Amino acid sequence: MEAAGGLLARARRPEPVRLRKRRSVLYGAAGRAAAQQGAGAAGGTAALTALAVAARALNCALVRTSFVPDEYWQSLEVAHRLAFGYGHLTWEWAHRLRGYPYPLLFACIYKALQLLGKDDVQLLIWVPRLVQAVLAAFADVKLYLLVKHLENAETAKYVYFCQLCSWFTWYTCTRTLTNTMETLLTIFALCYYPIKGSKMGSRWKYLSLIALAIVVRPTAAIPWIPLVLSHFLQEQKKADLILYYCIPIGLVTLGTSLIIDRVFFGEWVLVQLNFLKFNVLQNLGTFYGSHPWHWYFTQGLPVILGTHLPFFIHGCVMAPKRYCIFLGAVIWTVLVYSTLSHKEFRFIYPVLPFCMFFCGLIHQRGSLDVMNHIQHLCTSSHQSQAFVFIMMPCHSTPFYSHVHCPLKMRFLQCPPDLTGNESYVDEADLFYSNPLGWLNKEFYDDTLLPSHLIFFSVLEQEISTFLALKGYKKTATVFHTHVPQGRVGSHIYIYKKKT
Repeated sequence: MEAAGGLLARARRPEPVRLRKRRSVLYGAAGRAAAQQGAGAAGGTAALTALAVAARALNCALVRTSFVPDEYWQSLEVAHRLAFGYGHLTWEWAHRLRGYPYPLLFACIYKALQLLGKDDVQLLIWVPRLVQAVLAAFADVKLYLLVKHLENAETAKYVYFCQLCSWFTWYTCTRTLTNTMETLLTIFALCYYPIKGSKMGSRWKYLSLIALAIVVRPTAAIPWIPLVLSHFLQEQKKADLILYYCIPIGLVTLGTSLIIDRVFFGEWVLVQLNFLKFNVLQNLGTFYGSHPWHWYFTQGLPVILGTHLPFFIHGCVMAPKRYCIFLGAVIWTVLVYSTLSHKEFRFIYPVLPFCMFFCGLIHQRGSLDVMNHIQHLCTSSHQSQAFVFIMMPCHSTPFYSHVHCPLKMRFLQCPPDLTGNESYVDEADLFYSNPLGWLNKEFYDDTLLPSHLIFFSVLEQEISTFLALKGYKKTATVFHTHVPQGRVGSHIYIYKKKT
């Protein structure tokens, strides 16, 4: 059992009328198109949510083991006492180290079952876990939507896959632990955090979710300290952030928590302060065991990451700079917990969603994905007229082994000089020394032009006049890497000549 406690116009003439009518048809068509697109997106999200709920429900059914006593004794047992009038409260409640807001959620579920005459013991056991599973499913979807918004759908799929395949998340996310709710609220808050490039950022939402997580379990503040500090430093209206967001949200959340605990304890008590005294200032958690300072680095984090560890390390190295704040939150949290003698795997569970973000980043796979687009030319009726020119550093992509049809293709070559010619320059270097000049010279006759051009995004601006003059149009964009360097761009573009 853990020693530490924890713990929303007028129109008179016909002409204007006719004008409005015509306009309404135009906007009506645009509106219908927008509605159809929105409906498609909503349908996709609904399907994803249904899949996530089904996966977490299966998760809930398969995980039948016991983890730590707090799963029952600090949530369900307390909820049973609140709903039915009997149940045991452990010593943490006698010393006011625990708060009632989280158990109150399950107490409401128990009371609803009682009022419906369905307070069967099996339902009392499974319904809270199913509720936790549904919340976990929504958190999975929110994490997917965040990465899709910040990056692209392909990257989001891999992050989502990593989240579903995380053994520790699978083992823990449906359990009625304050650590679980702390983690889920962290994911929801992360979705509204105003990171650079995000249009989903909402001060009210993310700060409110953080405050709620702190009420559930005070340690939720730890990973958010560097994130909130970074937001504060980048915020132009710092006074407004404090006066109109932080203080009101803090007062409302803390006040609500105080009132709930006042009702059930029978006296005013600030359990969050008692928690800090017991676990941090007095460090009495050592009664339940102590570990060396490096335990989270050498055992804790590697164990909860499991097979995701190498992907996490690789993602940390390759991730864009704007995501460094997330990595900083992970390191900061582990460092803070390392100063406390009593350590458990579940204490650092809230940093796992940050880690999944790095585990799913895709790196340098665009050169393979682009071959899928070329393959489609093989089944086209215009295959015999197709001519693909790959204007990338030599051997950047596979060739006929990934196309498997006699399609006319060409790439920039770079064989070594075996004649001893000191002034030798290979074709690729000649091209990159003056791409526009090379193209104009090589394709002096329009009959020689390729039907498709494939190149890295960094080349687009330099050859834009050639593309426009020769009638090429971009038909596809393929993501390649988060870290473009030199001749290698972040995306691969496919241009097709107009016929």
